[in-house]
Amino acid sequence: MAKLINRVESRFFSIAENVALSRVMVAAVAAPLDLLLSQLDEIKVAVWEAVSNAIIHGYEGRADELVGLAIEHWEDRLTIRIKDNGVGIQNIAEAMEPNFSSCGDRMGLGFAFMNSFMDKLDVFSEIGKGTEVILTKMLQEETTESNKG
Repeated sequence: MAKLINRVESRFFSIAENVALSRVMVAAVAAPLDLLLSQLDEIKVAVWEAVSNAIIHGYEGRADELVGLAIEHWEDRLTIRIKDNGVGIQNIAEAMEPNFSSCGDRMGLGFAFMNSFMDKLDVFSEIGKGTEVILTKMLQEETTESNKG
């Protein structure tokens, strides 16, 4: 089983400014990892989408609710959990379809981006109790001669 190297956890109000904060937090944990700049950007976009969904859809724009963010650096992966205690998702499979949105003015690509940019996407939701999105990015094993010991 892989070893947990670092864990950062935070809860913040469901306001737009905290979407950017969540990106900065993830970038700070992921920056020292052996990731391409494009991979780091993709992770930040996936987190942006997940936190935005919690605020816009989960809490329906209510600014006084809390969004949870947990970032875990394991030996073999980076795992990011975004949790709200909002309205929940009625039909997860339908919500994950590209172009589906419960808001008419939205493009409905959030889950499509998350799924495309991450190696694994898990979504758990219960009506009236909230949603948890788990984003996983697998890390490359270092195979340089100096690490073969």
